[in-house]
Amino acid sequence: MSRQERVRSIIETRLVQRVIIFVIVVNAVTIGCETSSYLMERMGGFLHAVDRIALTVFTVEIAARLYAYRGAFFKDPWNWFDAVIVAIALVPASGPTSVLRALRILRALRLVSAVPSMRRVVNALLAAVPGMASIIGLLVLMIYIAAVIATKLFGEIVPERFDELPRSLFTLFQIMTGDDWGNVAQEVMSEKPWAWLFFIAYILMSTFVALNLFIAVVVNAMNDSEPSPAETQTQAELKAVKQDLAALHAKLDLLLLREEEPDALTAAGGRQPPGTASPR
Repeated sequence: MSRQERVRSIIETRLVQRVIIFVIVVNAVTIGCETSSYLMERMGGFLHAVDRIALTVFTVEIAARLYAYRGAFFKDPWNWFDAVIVAIALVPASGPTSVLRALRILRALRLVSAVPSMRRVVNALLAAVPGMASIIGLLVLMIYIAAVIATKLFGEIVPERFDELPRSLFTLFQIMTGDDWGNVAQEVMSEKPWAWLFFIAYILMSTFVALNLFIAVVVNAMNDSEPSPAETQTQAELKAVKQDLAALHAKLDLLLLREEEPDALTAAGGRQPPGTASPR
């Protein structure tokens, strides 16, 4: 086994993966502790030391993966993700790049790439992006239409909320999130009692329908990314059938080869194969 293969086998062991996950979690906790002035006064040196040790571990791991996989390292998007996060952490946290010090907490996102279950969830979300984009477009269209209607109908009644289209868009977005929508509706309904029809229809369409569509798209993508137990069993059975067919083909090829060998010997030597009687 070459040195490159040995390094790859070490990186892929479960123990190393668990150590990396542990270091990620500890580093995320220490970075959070650095936001406390009380803890920094008493344990600042220790927290900084833990942070530097964690960064060293991450750097060594990325370097080992680069050495083990070479060009294949850059074919995996998760490797790019880890490398960018570690590269950001290596930028000096002083001078014009001091703002990047706050981005150290991004190292906690490495937990996503280190834990396979989290990685599957993120892959499912990415697979759902095209469907989510269509729903977002539909939702934006609905909010825009509702904002134009609200500006025309309620702009003179509640000008601080619906006098212009941008303000109406913001108010309707606020209503969609469920923030203080009751007071907004009451202000309008004090002048136009029938306005509850508009608000209820808007909330039903924008909040409940759109939210359920989002959930449906994400759940469908997750189901597609992770096969069910029945599908897993079916795939295992198909794999076993393919192996049996391959074994049968190998046996048939061997039998045909044995039958063709005497004919080949006869054609090459001009004599009868051993064990056959000569014609009289």
